[in-house]
Amino acid sequence: MSAQTFPRQDTPAYVSILATAVAVSLSLFQVWQPLVGFFSLGSLPFENVLGQQPATYFRPIHLAWILVLGYMVYPMAKDSSPARLFDLLAILLVLWSSGRILRFDYQSIEHLLNGLQSADFAAGLVMIIATLEMARRSVGPVMMWVGLVFLLYAAFGNLLPDVLATKGFTFERIVRFQVFTGAGLFGAPLGIAAGAVFSFVLFGAFLQVTGAGKFLIDLSFAAAGRYRGGPAKASVIASAAMGSISGSAIANTVTTGSLTIPMMKKLGYKAEEAAGIEAAASTGGQIMPPIMGAGAFVMAEFTKTSYGDIVWMALAPALLYFLSVLLYVHVLAVKNGFQGMQGHAGAWRVLLDGLHFLLPLVLITALLLWNYSPVLVGVAGSAAVLLASLLRTHTRIGLRQLIEGLRQGAMLAVSISVACAVAGLVVGTIGQTGIGLQFTESVVALSGGQLWLALVLVAIAALVLGMGLPATAAYIVLAVMTGPALQELGLALITAHMIIFWLAQSSNVTPPIALAAFAGAGVAGAAPMQSAVEAVKLASGLFIIPLMMAFSPLLLSGENGWSGVLMSALVTGLLMLMLSMVLQKFLFAPVSFLHRAMALVAAGCLVYPSSASRLVGGLLAIALMFTNRQKAL
Repeated sequence: MSAQTFPRQDTPAYVSILATAVAVSLSLFQVWQPLVGFFSLGSLPFENVLGQQPATYFRPIHLAWILVLGYMVYPMAKDSSPARLFDLLAILLVLWSSGRILRFDYQSIEHLLNGLQSADFAAGLVMIIATLEMARRSVGPVMMWVGLVFLLYAAFGNLLPDVLATKGFTFERIVRFQVFTGAGLFGAPLGIAAGAVFSFVLFGAFLQVTGAGKFLIDLSFAAAGRYRGGPAKASVIASAAMGSISGSAIANTVTTGSLTIPMMKKLGYKAEEAAGIEAAASTGGQIMPPIMGAGAFVMAEFTKTSYGDIVWMALAPALLYFLSVLLYVHVLAVKNGFQGMQGHAGAWRVLLDGLHFLLPLVLITALLLWNYSPVLVGVAGSAAVLLASLLRTHTRIGLRQLIEGLRQGAMLAVSISVACAVAGLVVGTIGQTGIGLQFTESVVALSGGQLWLALVLVAIAALVLGMGLPATAAYIVLAVMTGPALQELGLALITAHMIIFWLAQSSNVTPPIALAAFAGAGVAGAAPMQSAVEAVKLASGLFIIPLMMAFSPLLLSGENGWSGVLMSALVTGLLMLMLSMVLQKFLFAPVSFLHRAMALVAAGCLVYPSSASRLVGGLLAIALMFTNRQKAL
């Protein structure tokens, strides 16, 4: 059962009421924390509760709240009273252990000299086990096993061969490091999930309950629906807008796809094509500014780069990705003779009906670019959406919708926070054992010092991790393990992380485990594997564009000006056109085998980081496009 389907018909009424109360109170607490810090409200009654909490208190409180909610929303078994008793026991243990952790004296060095007290050790162990079990329920078993394997490595790494061996740590030292140092379970990944990510998840929930999300989808259809392959193009635009806010390519594929996929099928697209288009577009939402899903906030923390700078850097690659997807969709429409939609509301009418909902989007974009705290920006965005809904009679919401938004925000945050907490265990283990340095040396050695080969190894690792981990968790693990290797091979810190961030998204659409594509196949009633094949064709930019980031100035930064970025974007655009000719066997007209071979040669020349090579590739690409256009005429 997912958070979106809670409560089920078989959920007891008292559980539903309690879960709603816990969820709403969690959202209110999360909103209150940044506000009380920003406005400096001064002395408050119950200052230790109502005041802004330091990280050593805030993160354990957040995780405990999330786990209590999670054990209500994700029960051990359906229709089972004994299992409900187990869930209740888990909740009580979480409350006890979190209370013990909150009372821990970080100023005393007694635990460093003599080890943890038995009660503190038990509390830490309970929190780790409870988090791993919730990861199994809410994220999937792979997430749990990844965290468990890393913890076991810290304990028994001394028994492994020399190439992997590390000092074996006692369970007491593992628990002490992971729970009571701020470097593991309650480390940076959880801090980001509890801060910026939660506030934007709440913003996304309010977009849905106020009707702003529906407005964005309707506007996309009104703007693109009348053109060739209109529903598919509208799906790409809508998913670019909504995928970023939802924070999950899979969730967006299901929600947006429930509207777009039937329309694409009605127009003439095969079920597998419709599923692939929606999956590729929804995956792209995770890399589309200004929000870029949860991983971008983690990147800002890891690289110590302002979020506004990351937005600017990511803009050109993200636009290229969606242009390449739109190109694929257009070629497919021309190839099959598809026309646009008829009878859809005009863009101006839709825009006038929901114009007020653009104000929150403009606001959060401006605040992010002005480098305001992402946590505050998310809260400001939520408030702006609520206020905007009150401006028009047909969008005005009441108390029930407000409570529903608060409830949905907290429900959706459960899996994200738990995944980040487990990722924190992985990061903590890497820090405690030093395996990160060994892994870096291994990647450099296996690649023979060749950057392109190292990128291939990272891409393979991203696919393997992505088979069971959410994109954000996969990015965190990859960034810690492979980021230093890419830097050692000459990439700048932010470039290395941006490449890893993009590659971490690829598992959503790449067989054999293409989760977003499989979700789209479920909506479309299509064959899952064929849908994944179609999705990876559309989403080929997830592999090509990171390669161009590494070998050309595609990211706007202090070192790369607009001229270099635009030239790199032009080269990358030509490269994507050539690949479209190869994959689709069509551009303006059918493409012969010889011309496809020549297009592949042109693509190779464009990738190679040499001015002469790219000039040859560009001229060949232009000649092939001109020839194909003449053939069509």
